[in-house]
This record gives sequence, C-alpha cells and structure tokens, in this order.
Amino acid sequence: MRKSGVLLAVSSLPGEYGIGSFGHEAYDFVDFLVSAGQHYWQILPLGPTGYGDSPYQSFSTFAGNPYYIDLEKLIQLGLLTKSECDSADLCDYTVAADSKKKERLTGHVNYGKIYIEKMGLLRKAFSRFDREDRDYCRFIREEKDWLYDYALFMAFKAEEDGASFIGWDKPIRNHTKKALKAGETRLKDEVEFTYFCQYFFFLQWEKLKKYANGKGIKIIGDIPIYVAADSADAWANPELFELDDDRIPIKVAGCPPDYFAKTGQLWGNPLYDWEYHKKTGYAWWIKRMKHCYRLYDVVRIDHFRGFESYYTIPYGNETAEIGEWVKGPGVELFRAIEDAIGEQPVIAEDLGFLTDSVRRMIDRTGYPGMKILEFAFDGEPDNEHLPYNLKSNCVIYTGTHDNETIVGWYKDLPAKYKKSVNAYLNIRSGKNIHWDMIRLAFSSVADTVVIPMQDFLGLDNSARMNIPSTLGGNWIWRMQEEDLSPVLSGKLYEMTKTYGRL
Repeated sequence: MRKSGVLLAVSSLPGEYGIGSFGHEAYDFVDFLVSAGQHYWQILPLGPTGYGDSPYQSFSTFAGNPYYIDLEKLIQLGLLTKSECDSADLCDYTVAADSKKKERLTGHVNYGKIYIEKMGLLRKAFSRFDREDRDYCRFIREEKDWLYDYALFMAFKAEEDGASFIGWDKPIRNHTKKALKAGETRLKDEVEFTYFCQYFFFLQWEKLKKYANGKGIKIIGDIPIYVAADSADAWANPELFELDDDRIPIKVAGCPPDYFAKTGQLWGNPLYDWEYHKKTGYAWWIKRMKHCYRLYDVVRIDHFRGFESYYTIPYGNETAEIGEWVKGPGVELFRAIEDAIGEQPVIAEDLGFLTDSVRRMIDRTGYPGMKILEFAFDGEPDNEHLPYNLKSNCVIYTGTHDNETIVGWYKDLPAKYKKSVNAYLNIRSGKNIHWDMIRLAFSSVADTVVIPMQDFLGLDNSARMNIPSTLGGNWIWRMQEEDLSPVLSGKLYEMTKTYGRL
C-alpha cells in the first residue's frame, strides 16, 4: 500500500519552554498529519544526549531523554507552578534571513539553557513528588533490568561532574558490586531523580503514541547501530563490546576516507563482540529491538550496512585513515530477532558505499532501503536514487536530517547538475523547487514517502538539522506554531490523494 509521512524531530516541535516536548504541540502535530492525509511521523532517536547534543550518541539505548517531558503536565499535577516555568530562562531566539522578502524569527534549542533550567525544574518537581506512588514504584520494578544501571550511571556521572566513566575510580568504573551498593546508598536522591525522569518520559510518550496510533498515525523510530562509548550500556555490559579489562575500547567505529571526508569519519563508538552475541543467541539485540517496538511502530536502523561488514579503527587514532573492514553477523542476526519477537517492520538505512554482499544481505532481509532525491542528480543514468530506477520496496526522501534542505541544496547546486534537475522536473526556475521535488517523490513507485518538515515549509539551510562530522549548531532547529496551517495541510492532502497515498 502506498503511504507517506513527515520527518520531524520531537525537539523541533514548537512550544514555549525551549525545546519540543510531549505537550499539546505534539498532539497538534498528530492532528495536522491526520488532516493532511499522512500515515507516518518519523522522529529521531529519543535517548538522553550528552556532549554535542546528538541523538545518535546517547547515554543509554533504553532510556528516554528527559528534555522531552512536558512541563505543563507537571503543572497540572501540582509538581510545578506556571510562574516557575515561565520565569526559567529557556528560550533562545535568533533572527535568520529566510528570504529577501522577510525575516523569520526562529526559536532555536539552546541546549546549555535546557540542561540548566529545564533539568532544574524537573528536580524541583521531583522534590514534590510522592515516591510511594504505586504506578511509579511498579515502573521501577518492571524496568529494573536496564533502569537500575542507567540511574546509577547518571548518578556517578553527576558526582564526577559529567566526566566519562573511563576516568572514574577503578571499582566504580569496573562496575563492582561493592562500589555499586555504596553508590546506591550515597547517591540515593540522584538515583531516584533519574527514576522519576524516566517514569514521566515513558508515561507521557506512551500516551502520545497511543493517541497517534488511535488517529491512524504510526511512529517511525530511529536507532543508531552503535551505542556511545560513554554510556550505561558499555559501562554495565562490557562483554557485549570489544573492550579491554578497564572498559576502554580496543577499536572504534567510523567510516574510511572518501570524496566527502578526506580523513574519514571517526565516530568513536565501541564495536560489538559479535562472537559473544552469537553465543547468547543475540539476546541483547533481541531485548533492544523488543524495547524499540514498545516505543515505535516501525524501526529505522542507522548504518545498516555495518551488519554485513564494518570499519574498525584502532582506539586512540585521531582520524579514520587507518582501519580495516571486518565481517558482521549478517542476516543471521535478523533471523534470530524475527524468531524471538515475530516479523516486525524495519527500514534499512542503506546509504553510502554498498558492496554486492551488502546488497544481497539487504535483499535477503526483505527490508525496504532508503532513496534520497538529493543524491539522484549526478548525471549518471544508472543512479539508484533516480525515480525511474526505483523498486517499490523502498522509502524515498527528498533528504534526511543529515542533508541540506531542498531549497538550500538547489541554491548551491553546480550549474550542470541544476540543469539536469530542471530538465527532469520540466521547470525553468527553482521558485517552487521544494514542492517540485516533493511531487517527484510522491509520484514515484516507492511504497513509502517521508519528507522533512523543513522541505514542506520551503526553508533554506538555516533550518538544516545536522552537518555530519561537525560539532556546534546542530540539532537546534524548531518549527513555529503557525507553520501547521490549514493551507499547508490542504495542499499536502491533495498531493497525497493525487498520487494514491491516502
């Protein structure tokens, strides 16, 4: 069945408290999707973020980001007052030149302020919360398998002023029972503050997801293939990864040098010990994916080609120039997951350099891959992203969170490629290039279309979500409430209807 949806990070939702949340604006966005005839809301990873604020570098693969907790619901519960929330310095407004005709006032996420002010408000709410609450206590019991270690990890991290666990005292770094017990007693309030945040994160998210599902909207979640080096996962479960006795990575993840990055991409994530995972029947991955389907309806797995073979870089190297490719678990992993939890919908992020063996693995899984229109116009007729080369079992995007907006991309496109785009679209100028490219995606044979919200709004690169391999200025774009207009939903509905995607 032909379907379509919108890519919008939770952090990019509008609202008055500095960052998108699970508040009424999220419910309004679901209603917008319904009125526009959409089926999917694709989001970015929901995990708690650290240095660099990237949702792809999370302190836990199971925990949720407390930044997304709706403060208004805490006000309704009497845990905060509106004056307390209003007096917090949470917003960060900048004036960005959106076009020659007008300037657009954009509220960007200021993560420094969020870390201080919003977490301060959550701590105040926690101080007023009844820790004997029955549902809260049941949540702690039911989620203890991952929650206990994560809460201790965050408590120790706070005690160490945010330092990576690699630098902690050896008994704590090595997760010894005695050190954990002492820390649990010494840092009781800090541990329970994390319990509190996770309780309200899951409570609010599950209500929002239930609302979306009830309206016919499915959530496409996004998970990184790797966990962060500084994470509760690596700290509490070192046997899952290629770590030495001090929990320091032996080799780390990344990508080799290419046209776009002369020294490659050094991600720094610890690599999986796939032999160990195989011996356990891939138990951790089964647990991870089962958890994902509690949060999402469809799971997009980032860097999917890494399951066939992955690039390893010696720990301590400053670039990714020296490394080697190593075979991964392949289809065997996904067969084990399917045997355990049944057949579930997956989107394989299969972008970048793909070998024939990678393609065969993806074909064997049956998962749809991704096609990006911004990659289609390099002048090569066999370009796999060109609509006339597509197979129906794929998801087509104008761009992703890592790409330029369509308006920004077209503006900077070299003349010879711009000529190809104009010829393909049968246009003379790029006046409405975002709608022209959106129409191209919707009219394609792809079963599913997902378009970033920035492209529906026709925004330039000031609204770009992320520039890979850079720090600072990423993950900050936010939509404004007036963007969800009846005019936009009506135009999107008509296009969806025209191309058989209702």
